[in-house]
Amino acid sequence: MNVLDYAKGVERMVDPMQVGKVMHLQTKIKHMPVWLTKKMVLSSAKKADKMPFVVEPYCTFLFYELKNPAKIQKYLPDGFVPSKAAVFEGDPEKYYGVVTMFRIHTSVFWGSRAELYLMAENSQTGLLSWIMMDYISDSISYDEKHGLKSPDVSKAVMTTTCDGDFVCDMTTNDGKKFVKCEMSLMGSKMKKLDQRFWIEGNTSIAYGRLAGETDGDLFSLTFFPEEMKQALDIPLSAVRSVKVSDNADIGGVLEKACTFPFAQHMLSDSPGQRTHYGSAEKLRAAAEKVNFKKIKGF
Repeated sequence: MNVLDYAKGVERMVDPMQVGKVMHLQTKIKHMPVWLTKKMVLSSAKKADKMPFVVEPYCTFLFYELKNPAKIQKYLPDGFVPSKAAVFEGDPEKYYGVVTMFRIHTSVFWGSRAELYLMAENSQTGLLSWIMMDYISDSISYDEKHGLKSPDVSKAVMTTTCDGDFVCDMTTNDGKKFVKCEMSLMGSKMKKLDQRFWIEGNTSIAYGRLAGETDGDLFSLTFFPEEMKQALDIPLSAVRSVKVSDNADIGGVLEKACTFPFAQHMLSDSPGQRTHYGSAEKLRAAAEKVNFKKIKGF
């Protein structure tokens, strides 16, 4: 298995017609209690332990340096503590809050998402971890706290233009959460990424207390490490405007921005499933051994 074959395998697991059926079903069950939708999803996940997860080109990140990292401890799940991290290879390590904006297609949902993360260390494994604090989307989603969720954004804008601009304009229907960003990508340069931040962090993902329960609902992505080898470093001078709601009141100063100008192909643990790799070598070995003819996709 190589990167190209892996990408083709992940893409072939996504059936647009099946995605449409799932999204239609969600409109019929959206008024069910959370416990029941969670039971339905977890029951399905037992039969399908992996979900194809394709992040489309120009997934963009904003990094905010946190001046008071102790303030975020109360938002982290049990067993995690704030941790410094470096974005690009050779960067100084800092405490970051991270906003990411992207379009995605999977076997169960398809659309735009904006997410807020905090960087923390798993006290049990020692792994640098991405803690998903909150997110908004124009598609259906699932988390341990809310169960199967309806879209909370209408008429989202997430795109690039022929002039080399990236634009995101997403506001929840109640107006309480929003991510608005415009920037030029024309002066960006490809740089190597810090591997602990991007590889280790993406194999140890958990939900913060705003979106999950106290145990964090830990899960991992399975991918070739090359997916996180490099990205475009966007000069802050190219960021024309940014407005992000801060309902967690974590504060922060915009420090860096980057984007991936290619699709990233991964397999995500299905809800309730927990894969553990612990190193880039084990992650690569797992990706190389994937047999798409036998894998039980969600």
